Amino acid sequence: MELFDLNIHLPVTDPTWVFFLVLIIILFAPMILGRLRIPHIIGMILAGVVVGKYGFNILERDSSFELFGKVGLYYIMFLAGLEMDMDDFKKNRTKGLVFGMFTFLIPMGLGIWSSMTVLDYGFLTSVLLASMYASHTLIAYPVISRYGLSRQRTVSITIGGTAVTVVLALMVLAVIGGMYKGEDVGGLFWVLLVAKVVALFGLIIYFMPRISRWFFRKYEDAVMQFVFVLAMVFLGGGLMELVGMEGILGAFLAGLVLNRFVPHVSPLMNRLEFVGNALFIPYFLIGVGMIIDVRCLFTEGEALKVAVAMTVVATFSKWLAAWITQKIYGMKKVERSLIFGLSNAQAAATLAAVLIGHGIIMENGERLLNDDVLNGTVVMILFTCIISSVVTERAARKMVTQENLLESNEDKGKEQERILIPVANPETIEGLVGMALMMRHPKQKESLVALSVINDNNASETKELIGKRNLERTAMVAASADASVKTVLRYDLNIAQGIIHTQKEYSVTDIVIGLHRKTNLMDSFFGTMTENLLKGTNRQIMIAKLLMPVNTLRRIVVAVPDKAEYEKGFLKWVAQLCRMGKQLGCRVHFFATEETLKHLRVVTDKQDANTYTEFSLLEEWDDLLLLTGQVNYDHLFVVVSSRKGSISYQTSFERLPSQISKYFANNSLLIVYPDQLGDDPQEIVSFSDPRGQSETRVYDNVGKWFYKWFKKGDERN
Repeated sequence: MELFDLNIHLPVTDPTWVFFLVLIIILFAPMILGRLRIPHIIGMILAGVVVGKYGFNILERDSSFELFGKVGLYYIMFLAGLEMDMDDFKKNRTKGLVFGMFTFLIPMGLGIWSSMTVLDYGFLTSVLLASMYASHTLIAYPVISRYGLSRQRTVSITIGGTAVTVVLALMVLAVIGGMYKGEDVGGLFWVLLVAKVVALFGLIIYFMPRISRWFFRKYEDAVMQFVFVLAMVFLGGGLMELVGMEGILGAFLAGLVLNRFVPHVSPLMNRLEFVGNALFIPYFLIGVGMIIDVRCLFTEGEALKVAVAMTVVATFSKWLAAWITQKIYGMKKVERSLIFGLSNAQAAATLAAVLIGHGIIMENGERLLNDDVLNGTVVMILFTCIISSVVTERAARKMVTQENLLESNEDKGKEQERILIPVANPETIEGLVGMALMMRHPKQKESLVALSVINDNNASETKELIGKRNLERTAMVAASADASVKTVLRYDLNIAQGIIHTQKEYSVTDIVIGLHRKTNLMDSFFGTMTENLLKGTNRQIMIAKLLMPVNTLRRIVVAVPDKAEYEKGFLKWVAQLCRMGKQLGCRVHFFATEETLKHLRVVTDKQDANTYTEFSLLEEWDDLLLLTGQVNYDHLFVVVSSRKGSISYQTSFERLPSQISKYFANNSLLIVYPDQLGDDPQEIVSFSDPRGQSETRVYDNVGKWFYKWFKKGDERN
């Protein structure tokens, strides 16, 4: 009996070896072509050409490639919608619509003319062929994502134009397909088609956000959230196919709907991007390469003519649409290149159109789209994908270089942000890390600092084990969001002193802590540790209480005291809240005096975040209770306070704890103590006061003891 069967038959059909070979391609294609400065996407497509039946016939394009390929195609469109800057998309929706019309009408016009004059095709064949030029696939989107440009306005304009042109191209395909299926394509056909599409759009836009918000609040398990998001993607795609349109539109729409529930710097976003870019999208690209028959260019003269004509017309018409859009809106050349690069690739809708057209038999017995068009289409797909990848890669690299140069000039002299997160309660770790990541600058390279302090007076192996476990949990949460964190375990005289020493040692600029939980009636609202921390450092401290996952918050309501604009940390906390609103896709509503509102408007207008903001008058800080009608259960209530002795400090701040605990107990809360001028206060702990209790607190306690003692004496008498 033979131990090994070395008979190898091509193409390989064993699932184990098929998957192994695909993984080898995904692993080595970028490595090899990266040395040649060829975009990774081209590497995947060319690898598909080599291993496919028109190459060395190593792999067969079986059902696995169809399944994973469709998932990858949906993933590209889904990520495009998910990573889109919705605020920028809304502001540039007119530009996106204009570009969408240009990128549809110009290829349609040139396509019909060239097909009828150069290729001598009939009118319907020319219209269908032109619709293939008009549609495009965001096959170069992973390049944009890799360079971190997914929130650029040019990307939003291109994606908006993609949605417009794909919808129109698919409608042309539906009409021509309906004509040859014997359907009446009169007015009723159009009315029903538009009605079904609009009804489905409304259904997805209305129900999917409500289902998603309920699910994310109910279930915080990472695997369940990931599976839920994928289910929504394919639900949108499946419903879109039911009404006669391509599922990629449903996947794109699902991405737009889920956009605000999956923050850009969140563990869930990192998992979605990782799985898509590591497996599904490469599978799709390899599958595209496997259908390309390069040999037809050299064996059939007519196929070569058709392929050249299709590639030239498709590429030139897309460049012309990008050029006209650039001239109308005064864009830079690099922006035009980015728009052209993203919109030039043909794959998804083009494949659907050519396969449907190839399958339609006309009355004279000929196919609506003959074999020459089929072969020309796959060659056009290859060349447009190559052009798209190369142009997008160059434009993205140039744009990032310009941005980095601009930022380096602007950031000279600016302090680097470094956020410290003291961890003690494992239940609050994920919320605090998520909030810190959403607040810090997106270009920030400094790692977070996670700290666990053990009090010298009651140290034990158990407390050390708990501290290490909390730090490991923090590192896992940060790593899942692709962020680095430095973990610190230290012993100190008390918790506050440990935080202050760590803040100085690691040059920390911000401290994010959870709100203290009262353990008895005599306990204060903030707790002794927080009060000592506020006295011991002038650095910004943010105290958070989150009653629901951050990504399900719908609005940020900010109460700002009078003269807050004169504090040293004013610009920083405003910028951080704007970034947070941007990441969550929600509105930031400021309440302040008229003078403070003027400064807030100026600062928010200068922010790169372009966050949607509202401004309302809050005459007196005593009117804080009026905000109870403005803050709902799914809002984040931010109170900007200040320390004693600061410019914006008011005596009414002393009533703040009782007001918050009484009127805002059921709201998610963030209390901000901004940076103050001057050096940090003197050490809050001395050898005569090792527990960090100030003399005033000691005298107060002694006074209370004497009061109780005398009171008991009076009762006895």
